[in-house]
Amino acid sequence: MLKEAIATRYITPLREGGSLPGLVEADDLGTYVMKFTGAGQGRKTLVAEVVCGELARRLGFRVPRLVTLDLDPVLGLGEPEQQVQDLLRASGGTNLGMDFLSGALGFDPLAFEVDAAEAGRIVWFDALINNVDRSWRNPNLLMWHGELWLIDHGATMIWHHNWPGAEASAARPYDAADHALARFAPDLASAAAELAPRVTEDLLAEVTAEIPDAWLADEPGFDTPDDLRRAYARPLLARAAVIHDRIQGIK
Repeated sequence: MLKEAIATRYITPLREGGSLPGLVEADDLGTYVMKFTGAGQGRKTLVAEVVCGELARRLGFRVPRLVTLDLDPVLGLGEPEQQVQDLLRASGGTNLGMDFLSGALGFDPLAFEVDAAEAGRIVWFDALINNVDRSWRNPNLLMWHGELWLIDHGATMIWHHNWPGAEASAARPYDAADHALARFAPDLASAAAELAPRVTEDLLAEVTAEIPDAWLADEPGFDTPDDLRRAYARPLLARAAVIHDRIQGIK
């Protein structure tokens, strides 16, 4: 399971994110970007962050370390902004934290170069998880210590918002025309040859085991959290084998 920590101080909201994540300190002396269960997009956003972030890590991508952060709602009582108070009050219990990469720069595809191999690996991965939020308008990539880091995977696996239609949704192609790395001639064939065989049933079971039970409880159509974990794994396993042939918009 993910490392557990307790949020001890809310520092400031980060307004770049639509769900109003916040910068917090925790009892392990870490500083984290915290994403809240009480935000408008709910716990499924946090599940997507864990599944895709931990899968990316195991496939060799650089992603900030993820932890669970326990939040006492009283932490928001002293906040002057009503929106922040409401968010903290609605998010008691288990939330998600990701390491704050101090000094990181937002990736600009016109200012930084990415080689075709790395571009191919990232585009292939985004196609696998159906990431619709890595466009040149909003890359969700950071440059930190001269290396490219992947962040913000909440807008992925859209099929988990409608489980009865998940199989059909997961079978659709991926349009990469607006992808932040499309201009770098991504080598998709090499990426697929390297990464697809590594996305196995065992690997996905390991990844989905990282999801806290609290975020999986009471999902309609599923009897147990483990049933839902297997439902998360199935589309990714099927998609890994074929998605390289379904990526559109890359010349």
